Amino acid sequence: MARIASDPPAGLFAAKCGHARTARVAAFVVLAFAVPVLAQRGETPPATPPPDDPVNALVARLEFESYKSTVKGLTQFGDRRQGTDRNRAAIDWIEAQLKSCGCPTDRIKYEYQPPANQGRGGAGRGAGRGPDQAQGGGRLRGIRSRTGVNTDPMAQPDEKLRELNTQPSTPGPREMVYCTKVGITHPDEIYIVGAHMDGHGWGEAANDDGSGTALVMELARVFSMRDVETERSIRFALWNNEETGSQAARAYIAQRGPMQGQEDPPGSGRYPEPKWLGMVQHDMMMFDHGMPHADGSTSKEQRPEADVNIEFQASSKMAAESQKLAWLFEAANEKYATDYPAAVGNHMTNTDSGPFQDLIPAISLRENERGAQIGAGWDPQWHQPTDVFATYTDKDFRLGLNAAQTTLGAIAQLTGATVRK
Repeated sequence: MARIASDPPAGLFAAKCGHARTARVAAFVVLAFAVPVLAQRGETPPATPPPDDPVNALVARLEFESYKSTVKGLTQFGDRRQGTDRNRAAIDWIEAQLKSCGCPTDRIKYEYQPPANQGRGGAGRGAGRGPDQAQGGGRLRGIRSRTGVNTDPMAQPDEKLRELNTQPSTPGPREMVYCTKVGITHPDEIYIVGAHMDGHGWGEAANDDGSGTALVMELARVFSMRDVETERSIRFALWNNEETGSQAARAYIAQRGPMQGQEDPPGSGRYPEPKWLGMVQHDMMMFDHGMPHADGSTSKEQRPEADVNIEFQASSKMAAESQKLAWLFEAANEKYATDYPAAVGNHMTNTDSGPFQDLIPAISLRENERGAQIGAGWDPQWHQPTDVFATYTDKDFRLGLNAAQTTLGAIAQLTGATVRK
């Protein structure tokens, strides 16, 4: 079995914690030099953000290289398959990064015993669908490519990565980690911002879901800066066992749902589990290269018309409230994302927001529609040995950064974020 580093380097994530002034200066320098250059080319420069908008100030603190570095840090644990030492080491590493930025952490502990007849998707995922019906609803259209989970270790040509991923999953105790930004005026209300940190397929799970995990960690880094305050609380959740049916999310709901809004101890102003206002999931954020070609291949370059897909589930009990939340995120993308627009869809499926969708407003952000596009082969790295850091270009990572800008902009508005001067 490959050795897993017990104290891996923190990378840019920890190095940037609390460095708010550096981020503001960097943003100013970029604007100062970019606007004259664009004008010389005859191009229209982007509108200068209003200086009194605290959300713009926070979005400017998201850093491209820090996002990439965090994805890279996660890949040192291989595919992070649940029930393995590499998964447990990754949880420890994630928690250390969150703590280094001053975001107080805690864990959910639960048991996972996989049913003997359960496949990859978890009980009930995709069952009973017609040949042209996509998971979550909608129709499969156009050219499709085969999808599935690679279970052949020899399909991974990198011997070191193959060795790292060799240990099989075993039933038993599981954990997930989360951290919390406590609101100043409404600590009893909270938005949950999540991604799943486990993967499989004998790769590095760089996109599924290192890209979403790194996004949530970057948001935790920014919101935990010393001069940032929010009126409402934010929970940054890194789910486990998503690939087997979102068991960590379900354990979270079962264990902490009944505690919502209860002050403990009474009169303390402390709320271990504030009332849930909404849940926002991030799952596969980087690869939007378009529909497969007739031969099953996909384009090598990120397509210029790539976008961030924001989905809610039309058949859920909270569909109206979730749709409203989705359009708020689309508006935040329009205002704060630098490169790629957002599109709203109504077929959210197969991710950790699913268990929440009948309880509270719940949405997911993705690179493509989960059912009709990813499920039809639009991402050839999905659960494959090729889902490694080296597969992706800066254009791919920039789509993930734009998703981070979208969520940060929306959550900052929803929680009343401000920057102390």
